[in-house]
Amino acid sequence: MTLSTKKIKEILVGQKYLSAKAFEKMEVELRGRKVSLTDHLISKGIITKDILGQAIAEYLDFPYADVNTNTPSPEKILLIPQKLAETYNAVVYKQEKGKLIIATDQPSAKLQSILQDSLKQTVELNFSLLEDIEPLFIHYRKSLATRFAQILEKEQRVAPEIIEEIFADALAYKASDIHFEPREKEVVIRFRVDGILHEAGRINKDFYDNILNRIKVQAHLRTDEHFSAQDGAFRYISDEAKADLRVSIVPIIDGEKVVIRLLAEYVRGFTLNDLGFSGEKQKILERVAKKPFGMIIVGGPTGSGKSTTLYAVLKYLNSPEVNIATIEDPVEYRIAGVNQIQVNRQAGLTFTKGLRSIVRQDPDIILVGEIRDKETAGISVNAALTGHLMLSTFHANDAATSIPRLLHMGVEPFLLSSTLELVVSQRLVRRLCEHCRVSYPESLENLKKRLPEAEKYFQATNTMYKGKGCISCNQSGYRGRTGIFELIEMTPELKELILTNPSREQLWAVAKQGGSKPLFDDGLDKVKAGMTTLEEVLRVAKPE
Repeated sequence: MTLSTKKIKEILVGQKYLSAKAFEKMEVELRGRKVSLTDHLISKGIITKDILGQAIAEYLDFPYADVNTNTPSPEKILLIPQKLAETYNAVVYKQEKGKLIIATDQPSAKLQSILQDSLKQTVELNFSLLEDIEPLFIHYRKSLATRFAQILEKEQRVAPEIIEEIFADALAYKASDIHFEPREKEVVIRFRVDGILHEAGRINKDFYDNILNRIKVQAHLRTDEHFSAQDGAFRYISDEAKADLRVSIVPIIDGEKVVIRLLAEYVRGFTLNDLGFSGEKQKILERVAKKPFGMIIVGGPTGSGKSTTLYAVLKYLNSPEVNIATIEDPVEYRIAGVNQIQVNRQAGLTFTKGLRSIVRQDPDIILVGEIRDKETAGISVNAALTGHLMLSTFHANDAATSIPRLLHMGVEPFLLSSTLELVVSQRLVRRLCEHCRVSYPESLENLKKRLPEAEKYFQATNTMYKGKGCISCNQSGYRGRTGIFELIEMTPELKELILTNPSREQLWAVAKQGGSKPLFDDGLDKVKAGMTTLEEVLRVAKPE
């Protein structure tokens, strides 16, 4: 069900979720910008997606089914034939005595009658948002191997159809990367989902040349080059989804290996509320981001979600009253209302030159994709000193290490002390699947086998959580990822300490006195809350 802006206004204002004055202000802010009203309201934290769903459900006079939080099992979903489910956007939400409670985005007495006749069972309809229902249809998909066999039987347009199935599956499973790995007689296809690689299927090597050439053509790469590395990009668009794809091809012993990074639309919807910040840490980040000038650095290794965090900050700050400019390599996600520049070294447009140009473009907020060298660091610090809010990523193991590394790059201590406002360090851990998560008692002795320092963090007996594994999480016990974070907000004591060119240990000692907590501790808070496991936290962080 697609609702007009006028109808959304009628629902939210009529049911007192927003005042008419506040709504009119939003409409003025969005005038001429290519962003939907609901996306804007949610990204600004004015309403949540659940509140929007509740409001629409109340307006339609149907109960609200939160299928995103209380995900129905695959067995329930498959109770409705695929064609019927996709025609009416309907999934079984719950089963009660002799009755199916079905979530749909278009509840009505007519649909209730249709479903009851088709399913030969009593049906009760609930309202749910379409964006929460559609991901559940993944359970109707056949395996890639089955679909490959069906394509090969036709013996027509093999390469395009196989590629289409692979891309569709990768997006459906929210994969971040697709790997095509040639072996002696076949090609293995693997997806990276939630940071872990999983085999998705295999194809006979006889068909790989055509598939490889098609990918090269789409990515504007040379099809006659087989012995050197190539990099390219293209946009994938289908009826169900679209994504920007970055392609890397390198020659290996058995052929040319392809890795495709998917920059998908679903990540673009992330807000600060979705990233895993505790309430206290999010308030600190929001407060610092509202300052008119200064520098915010987000650190961590490759693939730790640094860019996603900064994009969420930009969305939080984005409004018609400010001029936001970015210089990135690459531009991962396009944000309406933000001026984004792509680094192009062949044309001489580097981070340094792009940043110099941005400063002359009258910006209020600047994002530098990564501080990599002394020159970029120097210009960034000076921009923050002259009235701009500067955001950037940085490769460092923890928050305290970022400061000595910037000083080592040649940034003057008095400049860094005057400009730096917040340092964030982060990692990503897999979330426990909410459908199959269970609690269990765990003794301190058992915990010591995995964490020798366990007695500092746990009691004699503890309630722990694990995922049993189900179809919903592909038997892994995990579904999705969340961040664990370490924040150092600059205090007068820390600013004074920076002037002395301090070590990492000296900085962290003062930061802890000011209330900073280690990355590992934030991870343990999420373990105790049942969001992830101790093994996941130990995979990316260590106790002090």
